[in-house]
Amino acid sequence: MGDMIYMAWRYLVYNRIKTAILILSIALIAFLPIGLNVLVSQSSESLTVRAMSTPLVIGEKGSPLELTLNSLYFESNTPPEISYSQVQRVNETNLANAIPLYNRFRSKEFPIVGTSIDYLDFRNLKLAQGRKMALLGECILGGAVAESLGLSVGDSIISTPESAFDLAGIYPLKMQIVGVLEYSGTPDDRAIFTDLKTTWIISGLAHGHQDLAKPEAATHVREKENGNIIANASVVNYNEITDENRDSFHFHGDPSTFPITAVIALPHDTKSGTLLQGKYLADTERMQIIRPSQVVDDLLETILTIQQYILAGAALTGGSTIMTAILVFVLSLRLRHSEIETMHRIGVPNHRVIALLGTEIAVVLISGIVLAAILTLLLARYGNFLIHNLLF
Repeated sequence: MGDMIYMAWRYLVYNRIKTAILILSIALIAFLPIGLNVLVSQSSESLTVRAMSTPLVIGEKGSPLELTLNSLYFESNTPPEISYSQVQRVNETNLANAIPLYNRFRSKEFPIVGTSIDYLDFRNLKLAQGRKMALLGECILGGAVAESLGLSVGDSIISTPESAFDLAGIYPLKMQIVGVLEYSGTPDDRAIFTDLKTTWIISGLAHGHQDLAKPEAATHVREKENGNIIANASVVNYNEITDENRDSFHFHGDPSTFPITAVIALPHDTKSGTLLQGKYLADTERMQIIRPSQVVDDLLETILTIQQYILAGAALTGGSTIMTAILVFVLSLRLRHSEIETMHRIGVPNHRVIALLGTEIAVVLISGIVLAAILTLLLARYGNFLIHNLLF
């Protein structure tokens, strides 16, 4: 038997290109349906766990899926903005605790999420270094953000302008990094967290000015009247918040009207959650309250339906590939007719020739299956990493 394996191996090595193509084709036939199931299973688990841990989300009426993806996974387009008064509305019911989210701005490809310290506790996010944000202009980075950009505590990061031509005079904000989160294997790893007021500054709802009462600011003063100082157009708007200018930042308008994108509501118990949902059922209600777990379940049903079509297509493709492989083997036998005749003339019995050819086929099949198993194990090991980097 050893001599059969040796001769089959030497033939396959000699025809290495044909052998490699056949092994790869067989590996893909076996791997595609299995790998797809593994990937869908892991992505479903990742989506479901995060959705199940988030009881209720409130936002303006529109697409529940868009609101869920933006609030939980920091993806999709920014949903319609709502006012901060919706946070106060939830807290005043005494049925749930409210966590605001303002996910509109980005720094490079990473979302800047304005929220409260309660969000970090809610998601059980731990600091790998530094501390939590406490002052205007401070932020903390998810583990993947810090690693990707090579940043750590003490460095700074700048928000990306939404438009190259910002006529409103809203400047990118340079934020001080005061903490870096441990890896959690969730979309939080790829987010930049700051407080709401900082994101409101990015949106232009607050700004700081030079102290016009100081002598060095005299060139920026247009007029002084009854103790009031009127600045001219040359006064500098800060795009960085420091200890020296932090007190100069001030907001214009009522903070309860300032924008956020969603509210995460944490009911005190099941009954409180049901009662809170009932408060948003009126026909005139502009807000919607959703259970992310239900939205994700609907999404997964769609994904599973698509998966069935993909598997059916993979089965047809696999069948065609198998037929092609059989054709290759048959044509190979025809091309090797003289070789087989030579083996018969030197006394090799017919069953040994058949065994040699069968061994060649078996080696190709086994190699393809082993390669498919290796690919499946790699996908099972690193599937979550791929999901979070490609989807989140």
